Amino acid sequence: MGAENKLSFELNPIVRGMKIADSNNLFPIHRVFCVGKNYAEHAKEMGSEVEKKEPFFFSKVPESVTQVYKVLIPEDTANLHHEVELVVAIGSEGRDIETESALDLVFGYAVGVDLTRRDLQADAKKQSRPWDVAKGFDASAPISDITPVAQSGHPGSGRIFLEVDGDTRQDGDIGNMIWPVAGVISQLSKFFRLRPGDLVFTGTPEGVGQLLPGQQV
Repeated sequence: MGAENKLSFELNPIVRGMKIADSNNLFPIHRVFCVGKNYAEHAKEMGSEVEKKEPFFFSKVPESVTQVYKVLIPEDTANLHHEVELVVAIGSEGRDIETESALDLVFGYAVGVDLTRRDLQADAKKQSRPWDVAKGFDASAPISDITPVAQSGHPGSGRIFLEVDGDTRQDGDIGNMIWPVAGVISQLSKFFRLRPGDLVFTGTPEGVGQLLPGQQV
């Protein structure tokens, strides 16, 4: 191919990266997958039956991920909810992964908050519509620095909690997930070829609730 036929981007591609603990490197964000109803008590508080046959997945846009300390509440919701979650950062590629080898794909872990326009989600449920507008808006998935597996190992249990203005709202244990991390990755890989840069939000324990302007999470 001659130089006159060389292809180039018409616009600059957007590449976004998140901080890695104790590193000057950034973790590139590719896609954001989320697991719904992965804690029994949260499923119950949302009026749903506990489903143990297979996990339920939905997505957020890559622009939802942020590590800024101040997040604006969208003006088009009257009921923004917090959902604290263990976040899995994928570092290797794979499809149709067996549960026994699923953790080999994990680069590291973070804690994140799946911010949800609950009123818009409720309306979408009533009309049997997708949750995209309720879940996938800018800065709707703040996360901590990503801790590599070499530092954290693979946590099978441990406290996960969220406070609002110093008051504990959510307080659970990741050991209570219906589908643990390895199972989530295995099931997700049946639908998508997982790639480095993918993030997986693994579900939230009970105690979700509304956030108001000025509150500290």
